[in-house]
Amino acid sequence: MLKNKIKKLTEVYYPQLIAIRRFLHTNPELSFQEKNTSHFLKEKFNQLHIPYKEYAGTGVVGILQFNDPSSKVVALRADMDALPVFEENEVPYKSITSGVMHACGHDVHMTCLLGAIFILNELKGELNGTLKIIFQPAEEKLPGGAKQMIEEGVLNDPEPSVVIAQHVYPDLPSGTCGFYPGFYMSSSDELYIKISGKGGHAALYKNTINPIYISSSIINKLHSYAEQLNMDSPGIISIGKIEAHGATNIIPESVYIEGTVRSFNEQLRKKMHEKIMEIVYDEAEQKGGKAELEIRCGYPTLYNDPGLTEKLASYASYYLGKEQVHQLAPRMTSEDFAYFALKKPSVLFRLGVSDPSKDQILPLHSSKFDIHEEALKTGAGLMAYLAYRELINA
Repeated sequence: MLKNKIKKLTEVYYPQLIAIRRFLHTNPELSFQEKNTSHFLKEKFNQLHIPYKEYAGTGVVGILQFNDPSSKVVALRADMDALPVFEENEVPYKSITSGVMHACGHDVHMTCLLGAIFILNELKGELNGTLKIIFQPAEEKLPGGAKQMIEEGVLNDPEPSVVIAQHVYPDLPSGTCGFYPGFYMSSSDELYIKISGKGGHAALYKNTINPIYISSSIINKLHSYAEQLNMDSPGIISIGKIEAHGATNIIPESVYIEGTVRSFNEQLRKKMHEKIMEIVYDEAEQKGGKAELEIRCGYPTLYNDPGLTEKLASYASYYLGKEQVHQLAPRMTSEDFAYFALKKPSVLFRLGVSDPSKDQILPLHSSKFDIHEEALKTGAGLMAYLAYRELINA
């Protein structure tokens, strides 16, 4: 059975996967700066004699052909970039780049996809179709690498019928995975507001127009509106930054506010934008100030194709065991894999990476995020098996 061959090969490649993941973790690079990472991936393609093309500056896309390569094309995607986080783990593979860390598991994603390639390349004579291998830069930074790669034609020549990605999930233990059909991750927009007033001496406040008071009123009203949104289509408005260059006795001329706007529904997304504009401009005008507002549209809602999700979850149950496959819940985080899902039937599933023997779960984007390395076997083997099952399902 090919399932058993894949599992045996994951054991064979496991030491190499650990070494690859640790190398990538030690040498993280920020969005659109993944030059060394890109070079490393291209070297792997060269070693396997797999042709590749470059996209979006640092992205790398390989084409692995099997028997009857035109019968079906399946794409697998992994993101490459790290985050501007100072790593606090004291491990041999700690980041050597100060202030940059693979705190979202993209090192794991790349490693597992490479592992799947190693495995499927070994089984080349037993497979049909073509595997499109997408290593994508800049998932963590707008406008995102996925959008640029698609604009440059990554889904053409050859055109895949489906696109599959996985993402680490510390809420699940290693050896497991999770799926969710339909709208799984929210859209994500960025909010930039400048409130201008009239600065002056804080003791003579009647001669001023305090932009801090105006800003606080705007933030409270935005929060109240977000709390009232229909829970069937939840939306979030969160303010993460307020900057006012005043002092105990100085009222500043202006205040800068930044935040995020998220929803699962494009109609609600538009409605939220309109309401934010109304609140910001009306509150500033009523209180004698002036508002400047930019809503920077980010990633769309990530839609996991329900039919494909059901199929992949059933394949995963067969490969790992039914009890190892979990039903997930929707998340208000966002992913630029959503751009692939707008173009092709797509699924992003979750890979459990926490240590089953420990109670502590370190969240994504934490300066102490790390994984239980046994998860690399699960991730590589499962990606290989899902690709194999989709390729034979021509």
